[in-house]
Amino acid sequence: MSGFREMTHEHSNPLACARLPPHFSPDDVVQEDAEPATQQAGNGSAGTPGRVQFASLNLDKTVQRGIDALGFEFCSPIQGQILPHTLAGNDAIGKAQTGTGKTAAFLITIFNDLLSHPIDGERFLGEPRAVIIAPTRELVMQIAADAEELGKFTGLKTVTLIGGADYQKQLAKVNGAPVDLIVATPGRLIDFMERRDLALDRVEIMVLDEADRMLDMGFIPQVKRIVRATPHKEDRQTLLFSATFTQDILNLAKQWTYEPIIVEIEPERVATASVDQRVYLVASRERFSVLMDLLDAADVERIIIFANRRDQVRRLYEKLRKVGVQCGMLSGEITQVKRTRTLESFKSGRTKVLVATDVAGRGIHVEGISHVVNYNLPEDPEDYVHRIGRTGRAGATGVSISFASEDDAFLLPDIEALLGHTLPCVAPPSPTRAEGR
Repeated sequence: MSGFREMTHEHSNPLACARLPPHFSPDDVVQEDAEPATQQAGNGSAGTPGRVQFASLNLDKTVQRGIDALGFEFCSPIQGQILPHTLAGNDAIGKAQTGTGKTAAFLITIFNDLLSHPIDGERFLGEPRAVIIAPTRELVMQIAADAEELGKFTGLKTVTLIGGADYQKQLAKVNGAPVDLIVATPGRLIDFMERRDLALDRVEIMVLDEADRMLDMGFIPQVKRIVRATPHKEDRQTLLFSATFTQDILNLAKQWTYEPIIVEIEPERVATASVDQRVYLVASRERFSVLMDLLDAADVERIIIFANRRDQVRRLYEKLRKVGVQCGMLSGEITQVKRTRTLESFKSGRTKVLVATDVAGRGIHVEGISHVVNYNLPEDPEDYVHRIGRTGRAGATGVSISFASEDDAFLLPDIEALLGHTLPCVAPPSPTRAEGR
């Protein structure tokens, strides 16, 4: 679309939901066909068998009011399976991708519990009742934004702690009034603990989101330190979410949770149900020209372009800017202030093209993304699922286009194995331009 150069809820496949013994081993995790969620909680309407209505969960009225204000009536599959258990105070482990509704599931659990068990007597500054840990700044900010919307009528106070932002400003929010919920990246939370500006010994609920990503990014030693600062696992409620259940993740879950419920949502169903996936066979030197043709297409409204490394993202961003494409860039090398500004511009529609790495892209939850482009095929098949999950959200359809070239086409079989089906490989639909345009 030439205008780019001129301009300055989900469907998934529920699987097992079973209680694990207090000292489970990874071999105890078994996938089975799940019964309809209405057998675990109140029934939905007669016309929608197998669906759980939020109104049937007997939530605090202010929490229910927030759900109603957002226009949601029925739970997503993971919400319908996990909420009847977590609302009763049980620990839970969820295998689910971003986009399944897991964020709302743990936020509803937190808000409902804190409101159902108010603290009598004096409260102290810097002693949160609940804490959510997530691996990236963007994801923390998105969770906090969801908390603000969902909890707008609860009167509960949420504070966001992320690295790269002004410590004193965050401290002022912590000290302004007793805090109910902290949403934080591991490093910044450790900073507050080391300076004795925050104590976690009164935490009632702890959420560990995207545990597999925290493992990949080397955050587990920090997370272990944070967990040790909270009450014993039998004296707190712990919710752990991960896109994959590796041996390491299951071992950590065993350490941190007590008699957890396990809920699994198939990632391929989550990510691909509403996404038209295409693979373009192109030579490496032709990728940029094919991308420019794609940006000219009339149906491209808002697009994220993924590359594997920071240097690849920067080169592509600079190349697009050079030919007049107004775009934003998200990667680990970008300062937090600029990241926030870039993401807000993309969310508002002022910028319609975004170039990102996988780590930065995990925190992007924006409605109306029509296309995702894999400029490079990801080396980890799970990243493919996360990438294309940025589009086709909230009942909309989306398009995913992956460039497969001589240097990375060998990665396709592993991606297809994860998806459980082959991907159509075709030539680009229109003639490519000269590389030097």
